[in-house]
Amino acid sequence: MKNSIKNTFLYNIVDSLVTKTFESSVNIIKTSKDDSKFDHINSKLSYLLYIHVPFCDNLCPFCTFHKYQHNIKESNNYFENLREEIKILKSHNVKINSVYIGGGSPLINADELIKTIKLVKELFCVEDISCESDPNHIELNIIEKLKGLVKRLSIGIQSFDDTLLKDMGRYDKFGNSEDIINRVKKIVGVLPQTSIDLIFNLPNQGEESLKNDINIAKSLGVNQIVTYPLMNSKLNSKFLEQFIPNTNRENFYNIICEMLKDYNQNNMWSFSKDEYNLDDEYISKHNEYIGLGSGAFSYLQGNLFVNAFNLKEYEELLKSKKDTIIAKSAFSQKEQALYYLLSTLFSGSLSLENYKKMFGKELEVQLNKELALMKYFELIYIKDETIFLTKKGSYVFIIMMSSFYSQMDRVRAMFRQKRVL
Repeated sequence: MKNSIKNTFLYNIVDSLVTKTFESSVNIIKTSKDDSKFDHINSKLSYLLYIHVPFCDNLCPFCTFHKYQHNIKESNNYFENLREEIKILKSHNVKINSVYIGGGSPLINADELIKTIKLVKELFCVEDISCESDPNHIELNIIEKLKGLVKRLSIGIQSFDDTLLKDMGRYDKFGNSEDIINRVKKIVGVLPQTSIDLIFNLPNQGEESLKNDINIAKSLGVNQIVTYPLMNSKLNSKFLEQFIPNTNRENFYNIICEMLKDYNQNNMWSFSKDEYNLDDEYISKHNEYIGLGSGAFSYLQGNLFVNAFNLKEYEELLKSKKDTIIAKSAFSQKEQALYYLLSTLFSGSLSLENYKKMFGKELEVQLNKELALMKYFELIYIKDETIFLTKKGSYVFIIMMSSFYSQMDRVRAMFRQKRVL
C-alpha cells in the first residue's frame, strides 16, 4: 500500500514536471518578417534533418500527427515545394549527418519521394536516411527502388490483433493481420534495416494480445521493434472517449521489456535485434534538429520553430520569404537543460561531462532539485560520471516522453485546419 501511494505521488509529480517544463513549447508567438530558423544554425555543427510528408490514405482516429487526406495533384506540388526548401537549406551552409522522413505516409507518392531523397543525398552527401511507411505502401517493387537511398524503413503496424485493428479504423484500409504479415515478410532484408512500430496500452488490449504482437514481430526477423504507449491528447480525445481507459500501461511495459530482453535497447521504447545504432526518436540522439515541410518543428539554440501547416501558406512563404516558419517559442536556460535531460536520458544514459560542456554548469548544481527527486524515487544511479536509468526509471521516462508529446500535440492543435485531424 505504501509503495502504491508513493508511485501515485511520483507519477503525479512527473506529469506536473513535464507540463511545467515545456509550458514554453505552447507559449507560441507569431514570427516577424525578419525571423528565420536559418539564422540559428551553427555552421560548425552537423544536424539531423527531419522532413514531413503530411499525406495519408487513411486518417486513423488515434493518430495525432499532422496529416491530410491524400490528393495526387496536391502531393506532387508539395514535393516540388519541399525540394525547393531543401535547396534553400543547402544555401545556408548547413551540415546534415542524418535524415528522418516522417508523416503521414511518405511512400504514398513513391516517385516524388525518391526524387526528393536523391536530391538530399546529392546536396548533403548523407547516407543515414530513415523513412516511415504504413503497411499499404511496402510492396516489393517499391521497396526495391529505395535500395541505396534509404538505410532504414520504419513500418507503422500498430498491432497484429484484428479486433484492435478494427477499433483503430485500420482493418478495412490495411487488411487483416495475415495480409500485413505477408507484406512485411516479402520486404524484410531488401533494405539494410527494417523496423516495425507497435502500440501498447490500446483500449481493449489484453496481455495475450500484447504478447502475441511481440511474438509475431520477433518472428518476422526485422532489425528493430518499437513499442510506443498510446498517446493521449485533445487531438484523439473523441476516439479515446469511446472506450474504457486501459490501466495496464506499466504492466504491459514490463512484459515488453521481458519479452525483448534478448534485444538491444536503443531507448526506452525501442529494441534492436543486432547491435545497430538504431534510434526511432531523433530527439534522443540529436539535441538540435531542423524540420522541413508542412507542420515540421525545428529546435535550434533553445528555440522551437513551427513551419506553416496550411499547404497554401507553406507554399506562399517558401516563395516570398524563403523560410516557412509561422511561429516560435524560446526556452529558458532551465527549460533547455530539462529538455536535454529528458531527451538524452530517454536513450538510457547521460554523461555529466557532456552536460557541463553543453551548459557550462554542473548538472548537480543547475538541476539539483530534479536530480534529488530522481534519486529519492530510485529512478537513476550514477556510475563513472554517467547517469543511468533504473528499471523503474525506464518506465517513468516512458511517461515523461508521452507527456512531452502531448505538449507538442497542443502546438499542433493551435494550428489545426479544417482538413487536418
